[in-house]
Amino acid sequence: MQRLTQSPTDPAFVQDPYPFYDRARATGDLFYWEDYGAICAVSHAAVAACLKDKRMGREVPEEFRAPVPDHLAPFYAVEAHSMLELNPPRHTRLRGLVLRAFTSRRIAALQPEIAALCHQLIDQFPSGDFDLLEAYARTVPVIIIARLLGVPEDRADDLLAWSNAMVAMYVTNRTRAIEDRAVQATEDFVAFMRAHIDAKRSTPADDLISELIAAEEDGAKLTTDEMITTCILLLNAGHEATVHTLGNAVKTLLERDIRTIDDRTVEEALRFDPPLHLFERWVTEDCEVFGHAFKRGEKINCLLGAANRDPAAYPDPHHFDPTRKGPVNVAFGGGIHFCVGAPLARLELRVALQVLFERCPDLRLTAPARYANVFHFHGLEALPVRA
Repeated sequence: MQRLTQSPTDPAFVQDPYPFYDRARATGDLFYWEDYGAICAVSHAAVAACLKDKRMGREVPEEFRAPVPDHLAPFYAVEAHSMLELNPPRHTRLRGLVLRAFTSRRIAALQPEIAALCHQLIDQFPSGDFDLLEAYARTVPVIIIARLLGVPEDRADDLLAWSNAMVAMYVTNRTRAIEDRAVQATEDFVAFMRAHIDAKRSTPADDLISELIAAEEDGAKLTTDEMITTCILLLNAGHEATVHTLGNAVKTLLERDIRTIDDRTVEEALRFDPPLHLFERWVTEDCEVFGHAFKRGEKINCLLGAANRDPAAYPDPHHFDPTRKGPVNVAFGGGIHFCVGAPLARLELRVALQVLFERCPDLRLTAPARYANVFHFHGLEALPVRA
């Protein structure tokens, strides 16, 4: 297995990580990334297999867990109930209950609301140059998730600020200041959600929180702490990913003068420049994968962005082709942790892109769009355009 060095905060890598992925993939399905001190799956076959392998999970095996620093206790108290961070059987119970509320019917019913919101935001576009992320991409998902949950959408600015602060805990250049902001955001977000969940218990409505309260499986319901974490997860994970994907997609489409949007365009955008590039898995039992013997407690990083550009899975992978055929891309993960919000994200992306290009046929970039230094994520700092 080859050992490679590449700083994830190097400016050249931040702007274009794909050449490094190509170099790493050329050495085999797995390589050792010195900067992370971990083995990485880099081919589509290896990433897809590791995401589905039941001998790997999201929780660090108990005997390998480091104690949580006191100043981070509030943040990790919330994470302790996140189905994204859990293995079966807790993950199975939580996900089953959430899926009972997060139904395809409920998601499909949001389409007219998403379209109306997109039109409303476009009506407010300025006549000159502006940042499409700020005016459109950041607003659509936070308003829709607020409506879906049943919390006041006039608190969208607070929801955005809390979400951004908490999600920053997963970037590679994390500092104590980032940690302190995340803890404060966590405490504020928990207090906000607890008050709304308590209110919904006595006065249910047609929203996701009320459905989560009512959801039951084998006599088990979500606890208040589990519901708080689930709502925070749905907003944080869903918002961050959708903003990045929408921004990346618009950049890609404008650079190629592609204006026709359908489901295939959305899938190709997800493959071509996904919002999350690294997803951690922990080995829960000794196993051999792609010729390497893993021990319990070892970590493997699944490089989603690399898998989506693997020429073995997608011929000419650096070419954007909405008619492309091939395996399902791994932008939303795979296996039991496949993103529960993927149907909503796909709907939001399709509608937001369709409305944008129908309403703004002359939309164009006014300056090169640059990516932010936020790896494991991959998204733009801003998207300067003129409509």
